[in-house]
Amino acid sequence: MAGDTDKLRQLDKAHLWHPFTQMKAWRESDADPLIIASGDGATLTDTEGNRYLDGNSSIWTNLHGHNHPTINAAIQKQLSRIAHCSALGFSNEPAILLAEKLVNLFPEDTLTKVFFSDDGSTAIECACKMSIQYRQLTGEEARTGFITFEGAYHGDTMGAASLGGIGVFQDRFSSRGYEVHRIDSLADLEAMPQEVRESANALIIEPLIQGAAGMRTWPVGMLKALREWCDRHGIFLILDEVMTGFGRTGRMFACEHEEVIPDFLCLAKGLTGGYLPLAATLTNDKIHDAFLGEYDELKTFFYGHSYCANPLGCAAALGSLQVFEEEEVLASLPSKINAFSNQLREAVDRCPHFGELRQVGLIAGIDLIDAASGSAPDWKAETGARICRTARKHGLLTRPVRDTLTLMPPLAMSEHEISQAIDALEKATHDVLG
Repeated sequence: MAGDTDKLRQLDKAHLWHPFTQMKAWRESDADPLIIASGDGATLTDTEGNRYLDGNSSIWTNLHGHNHPTINAAIQKQLSRIAHCSALGFSNEPAILLAEKLVNLFPEDTLTKVFFSDDGSTAIECACKMSIQYRQLTGEEARTGFITFEGAYHGDTMGAASLGGIGVFQDRFSSRGYEVHRIDSLADLEAMPQEVRESANALIIEPLIQGAAGMRTWPVGMLKALREWCDRHGIFLILDEVMTGFGRTGRMFACEHEEVIPDFLCLAKGLTGGYLPLAATLTNDKIHDAFLGEYDELKTFFYGHSYCANPLGCAAALGSLQVFEEEEVLASLPSKINAFSNQLREAVDRCPHFGELRQVGLIAGIDLIDAASGSAPDWKAETGARICRTARKHGLLTRPVRDTLTLMPPLAMSEHEISQAIDALEKATHDVLG
């Protein structure tokens, strides 16, 4: 009801601090906050009854659509038993079964161990701390450095942020965190000084495509080349599949496209189908076994969170994997990806304000350009944000990366809905830029 919505908006502006949001503009804006009330399939509905296509999968998390009966049932069944119990000194059935399911998604005897945490940042922190402690336990204490990439984004906790290559997220805290050597290409890797290479502990990358960099894609074959380079130099490979995991690229995991198995694989976002916070860091027996010892040797991995292996989150994740199996989700993706690609290219051809298109699977970014000069807009004008706000009038919710318009529909979105989403983004662009 309108009165309830007005009250909620007042309370929001009075008390909520939103992520990645300039709160001065938020509080002073004439555009009142849109408050989501419900979801069904690929559609979200606000408190005033307006319906929108979920064009960015609720910040890159939702896979099978909202209110999916299989995941709902899995959560409800677990909720009738217990919502949470500690993983420190105890275990629970959903966590055990989920760990087995995740391990079995990879070739036998590769990624065999699973450590659960809360979100993408903690999955990354877990991999980093494990890799550093492994070096300490095996007599390689000097190998403390991380090789990372320009444009990378690996989370916002202090350590994870220090690995990133986007100044707005990292510069204020650059004097804290891990020791990092940042590169931009395979050529930079080959030209790396020997002292940097010999002190490197691990290399970390978002495989196939960088999200927060504006959906920047990597060359075909790069991931396999990185695996080979890391093997030659005794450096761990950490893959951040927080965004790309669980079907986004057309395969269950992006690393499958080049048949690469990392030393650490970090998962979150879509792990629970977009329902609940849960993350997982997968690794192998060799790394795990270095931590084995007597109590007084202090080899234990002293890391964890209160909600590690939360039964509700693990139940949701099991429900999501059940949907993959029962609905043959991966088999349905090629036709959707093909339609997505064709319709995006047609929109770029039609719209003079659309520049470069980058796409992997059901992940896409379109750079905005000035129609006359072909140059990028002034980022201070917030052109991308204005277009995405305007897209709401055409029934689409999405969020840009500065002046790159992004679309990442749920895997469950139909080809017709995909067409509607692209059409809405094009109309909104014309509304704002003419």
